[in-house]
Amino acid sequence: MMGDTRTRLLEGALETLRTQGIAGASARAIATAAGVNQALVFYHFGTVDDLLAAALRYGSEQRVAVYRARFAAVSSLRELLDLGRSLHAEERETGNLAVLAQMLAGSQMDGRLAPATADGLGMWVTEIEEVLGRVLVGSPLAEFVDVAGLARATAAAFVGLELYDGVDRDGAERAFDSLEQLAGLVGVLEDMGPLVRRTVRARLRKAGTTEK
Repeated sequence: MMGDTRTRLLEGALETLRTQGIAGASARAIATAAGVNQALVFYHFGTVDDLLAAALRYGSEQRVAVYRARFAAVSSLRELLDLGRSLHAEERETGNLAVLAQMLAGSQMDGRLAPATADGLGMWVTEIEEVLGRVLVGSPLAEFVDVAGLARATAAAFVGLELYDGVDRDGAERAFDSLEQLAGLVGVLEDMGPLVRRTVRARLRKAGTTEK
């Protein structure tokens, strides 16, 4: 493992989370993965929790940067879901989604991990929110969808699918297929012209008024 000691520790922490999970992320295990003396964990980061928090931010920044240009090229919900499926497969293969999932699990038991975990997830949310804001312009759903909330739900769904995929891969694939069907329905509405879109908007407004 190359790099300065601090970087080696960050990468060692990520590798430990991938291979041993949050339960196995001890100072000894991380130092072994990093190829450094265990005392350097505390010298550079103070505590194991602080190292794990820094590692998640570091790893998330790197991974989001890898996909930023691909997010920027997305022009429809279908393309966003296609990217999501590709991202899920690639990140599952490298174990990076597992890192975020492990930190989310750890945050339930240790609140000190929660802010960094939220920050890591938030980096993905920012990219997704920007895409949704762009591709929903002109859609019949645009004025009825909370884009910020939908972005968070989407990011949470991808992490949840990582956990689900571990126990039921076919079920996770079916979940992706269902999301793509929904995106297809939105695409059909957009292709039906202004009259249909106005009708859909009117029905949605009426439904919203009825619920209130």
